Amino acid sequence: MDITRRRLLTALAATGLPAVVPVGPMSAARAAGGLARLRANTEAVFAGTAESNARPEAATKIAAVERLARTHLEAMDTAGEGELFAGLPLGSDDANLNTAYRRLYETALATRTPGGGLHGDTGTARRVVDGLARLHERYYGDQSKGYYGNWFHWEIGISQHVSRTLVLLYDEVRAHRPDLVRTYVASMDAYLRNGTDGDVNLDSRFHTGANLADITTNRVLQGALLDDGARVRKALTDQLTVFVTVDPYHLNHGVTDGHYADGSFIQHASVAYTGSYGKGLLTRVVQTLRILDGTGFAHGEKLVPVVHGWVRDGFAPLIFEGWMMEIVKGRAVSRTDSGYTDTAVVAEAVVDLSSLADGAAATALKGYVKHLRETSHAPLDPARFVSPVSVARYADIVADASVPAADLNPAARSVAFNAMERTVHRRPGHAFALARNSARISKYEYMNGENLMPWFQGEGAHHLYLTGQDQTAAHGVDFYTTVSPYALAGVTAPVEQRRTVPDLYGKPYYDNPGHPLRFTSSSESQNRYVYFPRGTHAHSGGVVLGAYGTAAMVQSDDAAFADREVLPDDFVVHRGASATKSWFLFDDEIVVLAAGVGDAAGRAVTTTVDTRIAAPDDEILLTGVRRAGGAWSGTGSAELLWLRYANRTRGEAVGYLFLDTPPVRVGLERVTRSRRVVRTANPDTPVTRQVFGVGVDRAAGAGPGRLAYALVPHATAARLRAYADGPLRVLANSPRTQAVAHQGLGLTAVNTFAPGPHDVGALRVTGPACVLVHRQERSRTLRIAVSDPTMGRDRVGVLVRGRRLRVVTADPGVRVRGVGGGTWVDADTHHAYGRSLTVTLRGGR
Repeated sequence: MDITRRRLLTALAATGLPAVVPVGPMSAARAAGGLARLRANTEAVFAGTAESNARPEAATKIAAVERLARTHLEAMDTAGEGELFAGLPLGSDDANLNTAYRRLYETALATRTPGGGLHGDTGTARRVVDGLARLHERYYGDQSKGYYGNWFHWEIGISQHVSRTLVLLYDEVRAHRPDLVRTYVASMDAYLRNGTDGDVNLDSRFHTGANLADITTNRVLQGALLDDGARVRKALTDQLTVFVTVDPYHLNHGVTDGHYADGSFIQHASVAYTGSYGKGLLTRVVQTLRILDGTGFAHGEKLVPVVHGWVRDGFAPLIFEGWMMEIVKGRAVSRTDSGYTDTAVVAEAVVDLSSLADGAAATALKGYVKHLRETSHAPLDPARFVSPVSVARYADIVADASVPAADLNPAARSVAFNAMERTVHRRPGHAFALARNSARISKYEYMNGENLMPWFQGEGAHHLYLTGQDQTAAHGVDFYTTVSPYALAGVTAPVEQRRTVPDLYGKPYYDNPGHPLRFTSSSESQNRYVYFPRGTHAHSGGVVLGAYGTAAMVQSDDAAFADREVLPDDFVVHRGASATKSWFLFDDEIVVLAAGVGDAAGRAVTTTVDTRIAAPDDEILLTGVRRAGGAWSGTGSAELLWLRYANRTRGEAVGYLFLDTPPVRVGLERVTRSRRVVRTANPDTPVTRQVFGVGVDRAAGAGPGRLAYALVPHATAARLRAYADGPLRVLANSPRTQAVAHQGLGLTAVNTFAPGPHDVGALRVTGPACVLVHRQERSRTLRIAVSDPTMGRDRVGVLVRGRRLRVVTADPGVRVRGVGGGTWVDADTHHAYGRSLTVTLRGGR
């Protein structure tokens, strides 16, 4: 057994997952039956069954399958030289070749979809088989001429389309071209060039997370085609690694991609990616569980609780009223598909997962599907589901009166996804989503001409979602199209103009293979410095106590600027602005503190308090009160106590309290841009929006400044005026310590950023930490939550001055002792990776 397999099995043994794939011998008859069942399950997943397709709810889906196939057949009829489909030239464009294979699959699907007009059409099936043979002979089979362009097409995309097509047309291929399966499988193995000997390489950075799930599912299908049970079992054992929770202190194969204990999901080593690659992984593993059902090759029921946990802890907090939040979509934020479309993909996976679950778990999953349906502004369209069987199951769930609609999370929840440096704070009327970065997590993702202006998307940028709204009108691709990349909500940025990667280098990546760092389209240097550069400071984290939370970040330069001395002379680097920032998350307010705001190079800097977009004809009203007294309205600059943005057309409002802020700049402008400015493949569609922004400008050469303000969702003018009497109080705001008290809630929140003691009121915090304290007068208790935002400290200490307190409850690793002048709380944060540690204390009368 090689060292890689041994390490894999050792890692799996610690989780109990090896039992998922039986290791004992399987009789030839049983194996043959299992492989036949696997092929039949695959066909049922993608084409449906006679029973599912006879349902009236599936009619639209079936008609769409047939309509698409007939369109492809017409394109085959009119194809010219060098084409299999008209208008899709082959030979030098890998994307076109991948599309040709996808179209063959979609045509084959129609011949196996019961109830469709092409079902059982032998002539169409043979055209597809002949098309496969032609593509292999002319454009795919010669290894010396293939593997140009995007590696993904050659190792995953084409193999997926081919494997599915061959399974669907299994009998036709055996009868018409019996050698085609082995010919294709040999080629697909050979194109697995980031693998080892034509198989998965778990040490490869390409074979991780969602990509690994795709590759191994392809290989499961290939094993079924070859009647090779050993290939199926090997692929499934490899796939099991995606179900293992990532331990950042004991990485398997050095891989950071995957799901973390706090609900985070990472792909590409350092990109927060639940909403794109994460949903792809969810889809693939649920499909695979369905494909394996009853085959004897896996006990898939053992994996259902793991996937249920992903949905509950990883996906549900990131979906607000049916909308997938932008902060976990990487470069996909620039695509024209909406957050509602993303959630529909998740919904289908949950529908199918519920059919694999039992008892309360099944009920909870079905209830969540209903919750998504009932809360989404855009109705779920089951006709867009992949499987007709899923369409029928969805209809059954909707019709089941015994299952109440219910979210998998409470309506009021604060979530610190510290492993991917995202924060989500939810209340019944709104949700706040924050993107951070550090030396561990990327500032943004750009790739393949997607997300062309991403520079500040992880620099403390936020989205504030308001209930009852069509989120496409306020967020999504049109937000990034019309809002300046330097004025994203929450961002502190230098005043400068940057150029996109294609503008800088004439192609969608920096090309310099001769340099010692070997810059090619998919090299590690390209990833590190161009596609998804990380920050250079370790401090980024947050703490959660009940439904409340904090977040903290030290803004830093990216890896490219830090390593500029070793980069090529023509490689363009960007220096960032400086700031130390905190976010304090309460019921009705999000309080933001920033200190050390400035620029080491002396440039002017702007901090955007918030940015919102509205339709061109929406009625926007901007009102406020000056700090010196007197009303304010409209745009311009002034010292304000508060400002209120109201979209009277849509009935939405956000208030801004300026707790300690220099003059603010209020703007409202009409902006028209093409969606192509954020993604080269987007249609050249002009988008017009009103763009509202409120920010603070710092002049070139000015010293470091500070800001303190609060966002107040749904605020009325009367409510904003009432804040003159509290309950918010800024206790500290410096690059060392930032703290806020909410007297109405009994909360004190402290973020510290430097070594040594930090004294805030009755608290002393040692070293960098995030601390949240909740004093409850009725129960006479003091609840304290602590976390390490650097991920590297062994312990965090907090002194509570005053009468000595006794422990009511404490998390493991939290120790309490009485000391002179108060109570000492010591939290063991060694290898906690940002986890919140909590203790409840009580004093005597």
